[in-house]
Amino acid sequence: MAIEITHVRFGSTKKTEDEIVKYKWKNVSTGKVGENDKPSLVAWVDDKTNTAYVGSGANRVNVASVHPENTKPYLRTYADGKWTNNLVSLPTF
Repeated sequence: MAIEITHVRFGSTKKTEDEIVKYKWKNVSTGKVGENDKPSLVAWVDDKTNTAYVGSGANRVNVASVHPENTKPYLRTYADGKWTNNLVSLPTF
């Protein structure tokens, strides 16, 4: 299954990928919309049968999970071989 992440909710005033606590998304095939908390969506992305991304067309950027040693995992965008911060630029809800 593939989803496009469309909105984010931050857990503090610090606006970084690791501070996002909730994600709003749209299923690419069905148009269904939903939302998940960070641990649920990280687990979903870790299942390699699923794909998440931000944007569309030439602006589409893949989303991957990051598992740092000293903190909880989170999601981050990955484009052209580099970690990027496209999730932080999404509208909040």
